[in-house]
Amino acid sequence: MEELKESLRSKAKELGADLIGFASRDRFGELEEKHNPFAIFPEGKSVIVMGRRITRGTLRGIEEGSNFSDYTMFGNHWLNDEFVAISCYDLVCFIENMGWEAVPIFPNPPEAGATGVPVRKGRPAPNVCPDFDYAAVACGLGEIALNGQLLNPDFGSLHRLQMIITDAPLESDPLFEGGLCDGCGECAAACPLDALDIENAREITICGKTMRIGTYDSVKCGVCKNGAFANYLLKTAQPDRKAAACNRACIVCLEQRGALSRGFENEFRKRDPWQLDLLGRPAGRGE
Repeated sequence: MEELKESLRSKAKELGADLIGFASRDRFGELEEKHNPFAIFPEGKSVIVMGRRITRGTLRGIEEGSNFSDYTMFGNHWLNDEFVAISCYDLVCFIENMGWEAVPIFPNPPEAGATGVPVRKGRPAPNVCPDFDYAAVACGLGEIALNGQLLNPDFGSLHRLQMIITDAPLESDPLFEGGLCDGCGECAAACPLDALDIENAREITICGKTMRIGTYDSVKCGVCKNGAFANYLLKTAQPDRKAAACNRACIVCLEQRGALSRGFENEFRKRDPWQLDLLGRPAGRGE
């Protein structure tokens, strides 16, 4: 089925996708049913995770502290709900035109939990919300960093992902073996609210790959005024931190180390970062 995989890669690129990875069913055996994609499609054989980049310039207004609303459109709402969704839907149609069933899955927050009752004995309650971080690692797209973000070797954490479950038998891509996150701790140091605890980081293992993840104070993170935004799908879910101070510090470190395959003519950070405390008052280096 290597020929099928290559045709899917080619089609995804044609549809505007920047990322695509494949994982066969056996890589999801350790994942509990309430977050397992194959609870949605029991006869499925493969998972595809695909996505599009968050352009670096989308974060420029937040990095400068001068424009926040356009990120929420081009970096989050529109990107998730329209740009990536259209690419995902069109790839699903392409797969089904070849005679394979394909289930498109939107990245609903796993914190949503069950909102119904099991329809039969032994089945999970709806709605099953697949673990996208697990799936992305299983598909070879990257690793989970100390700051809890999925890092990809091309785009770092600047991406939005969606999923396809299919009965097409597709061979798994190799797991990402590199070490994008070097545990430097700059993510935690950049947070003026001390919301990220890396001293008590926990370890998670996905498909034999072990990664360390810091612990977030969800209350502090939920009121952060340094580029974090409430989850627009579920206010009680983890906020979007891709443009927050912690993740922007990670972007700076990755670029300075030359850890990403893609480079830019000019550095992302031009001056000391600004910081606001819990009350929205200037604090720290950007004062």
